[in-house]
Amino acid sequence: QVQLVESGGGSVQPGGSLTLSCVYSGVADGNYCMAWFRQTPGRRREAVARISRSGYSYYADSVKARFTISRDDTNSMLNLQMNSLKPEDSALYYCAASARYPFCTSTAQESYDYWGQGTQVTVSA
Repeated sequence: QVQLVESGGGSVQPGGSLTLSCVYSGVADGNYCMAWFRQTPGRRREAVARISRSGYSYYADSVKARFTISRDDTNSMLNLQMNSLKPEDSALYYCAASARYPFCTSTAQESYDYWGQGTQVTVSA
């Protein structure tokens, strides 16, 4: 059974930084793609960053060079370091895992089997 629990959200001024963390269980035993998604009201979840078990990472164009995803299966931790935050980064951020797409070849929310409860990030002056 895979379980995901996010933490680290909050409010920050534009240009600031935040680190989101996701503690997971049941993932280290299998080959899962781990990802961070975000969602704003009325919109679909957007894949922000993905990382395979071997460490290959992928980013949405909107966050490249600002966000960094990292994964530590030994300690069951997925992190998202977010720098140079913009108001448009404000969203509910979710940790997700996909067993069906272990090499992170899909950005569609339907491709991810397990989700955390979400953590809110608000960027405003």
